[in-house]
Amino acid sequence: MLSHCNTTIPSHQPASLPNKGCIVGMWGAESFCRMGTARVAAFIRCGCHLESRMRACSVGGDAAGLQGQQLWARGKRTVAVLGGAGGIGQPLSLLLKLNPLVSDLRLYDVAGTPGVACDLSHVNTQATVEGYAGDAELEKTLKGCDLIIIPAGVPRKPGMTRDDLFNINAGIVKSLMIGIAKHAPKALVNIISNPVNSTVPIAAEVLKKAGVFDPRRLFGVTTLDVMRARTFYAARMKTPVKDVDLPVIGGHAGITILPLLSQVKPKKNMTEKDIDALTKRIQDGGTEVVQAKAGKGSATLSMAFAGALFAEACIKGLEGEKNVVECAYVKSDVVKGIPFFSSKVSYIFKQPFLFFTTLFL
Repeated sequence: MLSHCNTTIPSHQPASLPNKGCIVGMWGAESFCRMGTARVAAFIRCGCHLESRMRACSVGGDAAGLQGQQLWARGKRTVAVLGGAGGIGQPLSLLLKLNPLVSDLRLYDVAGTPGVACDLSHVNTQATVEGYAGDAELEKTLKGCDLIIIPAGVPRKPGMTRDDLFNINAGIVKSLMIGIAKHAPKALVNIISNPVNSTVPIAAEVLKKAGVFDPRRLFGVTTLDVMRARTFYAARMKTPVKDVDLPVIGGHAGITILPLLSQVKPKKNMTEKDIDALTKRIQDGGTEVVQAKAGKGSATLSMAFAGALFAEACIKGLEGEKNVVECAYVKSDVVKGIPFFSSKVSYIFKQPFLFFTTLFL
């Protein structure tokens, strides 16, 4: 599953890093920590190197673990993860804890989140962490949030399609959205819970019923499809993954996932066989992970990485950064007759707590 993350270190072998004096890119700036082994350094780099927006980290010495004074600039955004004790929620929360744009991180689930939050709070970064559990604490979780991410729900199992998840996960998303409509109607909402093609429209209907629906604030996270497309293309066409730009449109399930191989950069001489093989693997990426885990899980680590990337894009949009573009499944008029569609979305900050999106192919 880590192989689906578009980073440069292969997940099947440790990186060849020296024990001392090696600089590893991570979030932020002017922060130095010592790691005990090259293997730990490789894990940190692969798991936390979200593209190139990271802090510097000195590797070496005998210390096992993170040490040294952290000099990060404090962020100012409050983020909640609903489903924070789950297989996606925990690694996603760790990545958000490392993000200097996040000042307050709130984890919510039916149970287990106080322990996860306590564990995360020992990570020496600036974001504070609180854990909440049960219906009675949902309001406390949501109030004042800028961004809410929902990975809550059951994972896929062998033989299951995303449609099979609908009856369970739709109810979970609906109940959470009722709380969001009441306690955080101005927050941006990123939905990871599958089937995204269905849970996002359900979320929209809940918000409409409450009279607070703003299509510019509701997003289905399809970043994992883009990550897989870039990763698989780079591997097959033998090009550095960091150079690949490959948009993926449509939806977030099977044949609705449409990689735009005609728009890929850098463009290579692909045969029909290459195009067919890449398209099929990108569309079946989730099934590939479910089968590889032999029924013991679905895509959790790569999905967490994708969720963290998309969350950062949203926060940067709120902070006023221009030219922030990601693919997302949103209310759309790009394709006539299809009310929700995934395409490139440009985030433009206009005024406090008002978030505009522009859709284009």
